[in-house]
Amino acid sequence: MQQSLLEPVADQLQSANPVDWPVAAGWQPLVSDFFKSADGAELLRFLADRLQAGASIFPPQPLRALHLTPPDSVRLVILGQDPYHGRGQAEGLAFSVAPGVACPPSLRNIFKEMQRDLGEAPPTFPMPGGSLVRWAEQGTLLLNSCLTVEEGRPASHAKQGWETLTDAVISHVSTHARRAVFMLWGAHAQSKRSLIDETKHLILCANHPSPLSAMRPPVPFVGCGHFSKAKAWLEASP
Repeated sequence: MQQSLLEPVADQLQSANPVDWPVAAGWQPLVSDFFKSADGAELLRFLADRLQAGASIFPPQPLRALHLTPPDSVRLVILGQDPYHGRGQAEGLAFSVAPGVACPPSLRNIFKEMQRDLGEAPPTFPMPGGSLVRWAEQGTLLLNSCLTVEEGRPASHAKQGWETLTDAVISHVSTHARRAVFMLWGAHAQSKRSLIDETKHLILCANHPSPLSAMRPPVPFVGCGHFSKAKAWLEASP
């Protein structure tokens, strides 16, 4: 029986073989080309070595964002940096946590701003949980720049090759999506701006929703109005 996309996935990464990481058919050529490249092969060697050493690596499905959100359905892109590093938190989607996990502060601020901005809780408002699977299924690409992390070691898999793949994903959406909204929160996400065609896509920038930066200048996340701006722009699309 096929597993429901809403069911919890396994606790941690079990394999360094991308055959075990399903993606939507539209992403398959891009993903396959990456893992055939030097960067992709080196990344797989790194993951295999860390698993062999007994490292606990999250999430169990690194490419889940590309599984739930096919390229032809992308209307909104939200960029994160790397997965949550606590056991049971990461579920392969930026800012999202697995069902039953307490909502992290950044995600709480996202929900609060969404509710403030739109004037009411949206129909699929996921509080008190923090799983954003339904957003992903409805065309929001929740993409981290780095797609794996080790338990208790934030950014431990940065600059090991994932960024080559995720930059290619951003470029693909920019080139092939007719019109999309890119929400770039914080300096790391905004560093990807050069990959996006600003003549056809809407780019919205603000500080990161972390409590450390959400209220700070130059563009505080709290009060940024990104959700209503994205909604209006998408609804006005011809």
